[in-house]
Amino acid sequence: MRDPYSVLGVSQNASDDEVKKAYRELARKYHPDNYQNNPLADLAEEKMKEINEAYDTITKQRAGGYSGSFSGAPGGQRNGYASASAHPSYIRIRNLINGGDLMQAEQLLYEVGQKDGEWYFLAGSIAYRKGWMDEAMQNYTRAVQMDPNNVEYRQALTIMQRGSMGGYRPAGYSTGMDAMDCCTTLMCLNCLCGGGRC
Repeated sequence: MRDPYSVLGVSQNASDDEVKKAYRELARKYHPDNYQNNPLADLAEEKMKEINEAYDTITKQRAGGYSGSFSGAPGGQRNGYASASAHPSYIRIRNLINGGDLMQAEQLLYEVGQKDGEWYFLAGSIAYRKGWMDEAMQNYTRAVQMDPNNVEYRQALTIMQRGSMGGYRPAGYSTGMDAMDCCTTLMCLNCLCGGGRC
């Protein structure tokens, strides 16, 4: 999902009343009743779904009960945004990571002044999505050290540790042993074919 604040056209610092007002205006504009027998009815219905989802996400986030999934970290854990309230940009950064906009997420993360557990967790999630496993491991480790009671941080680190011992590997990630096996296979094929006379 896109950043819910941009869907409603409000800033993250908007008051609850401003968010509600923006939602109501957009809901009035894109309500299906306004598009009966109109070729744009399907588009309006999609827009209305997006508006409803954005408003629902914002209200749940502000109430502290967001239940969306965050797939930036290994395992795509369910997340309660417990630490995200520490800095208002964290929610937006998570949404950017989910949307695959790692460059924007990283830029916004480095604008955050204070580096707490959530900062290191998000840095680890960005590194993980880029395939930088060593950096992801270091950041997840630091996040767990700073907030050892955070289940999400510990789960991400555990998955990373299992991956480094031969478990999960993202697409495109290989070890030196994989390359060695490939070379060995090619040498064997070469010998079996008589040195290129197959």
